[in-house]
Amino acid sequence: MTTHDIRLLFAYNRWANARMLAAVARLSPDQLTRDLGNSFASVRDTLVHIYGAEWIWLERWKGTSPTAAVAASDFPDVATLAARWKTLEDEQSAFIKDLTDANLEQPIEYANLKGDRFINPLGPLMQHLVNHSTYHRGQITTLVRQLGAAPAGTDLVTFLRERGGR
Repeated sequence: MTTHDIRLLFAYNRWANARMLAAVARLSPDQLTRDLGNSFASVRDTLVHIYGAEWIWLERWKGTSPTAAVAASDFPDVATLAARWKTLEDEQSAFIKDLTDANLEQPIEYANLKGDRFINPLGPLMQHLVNHSTYHRGQITTLVRQLGAAPAGTDLVTFLRERGGR
């Protein structure tokens, strides 16, 4: 794995998150927060879970292990979440900009929300973040369809095709 690979994955993740947020912005407030019986009850709760995990991982990579998840109630609408996500993505980009291939092999020590300690190389943790976000964007696609709305396509191959295969 190289920094080129990581930069591509995070460019894809930003693109997919933006498409997802644009699609869910068309939902009514009721649709956004309706309990649909998913692992995270609503579209909003699932969005906040993705955002919160991305924030937690970035903090861990920078040496701090948060002790609490982000609260869905802090985000009354998509606009509030999108604004915070933009700030987070700017911080992710700044972190990624200065990475070297050697950095990706460095062990990162962190604690999960329960306080259990782990050590993993940075590169696979960064891959995990994008994989995790992709998984939950898939859940949002299903939830949006259950609400009778149109989801966004967020496949990696669509991103690559839009970029002209670069």
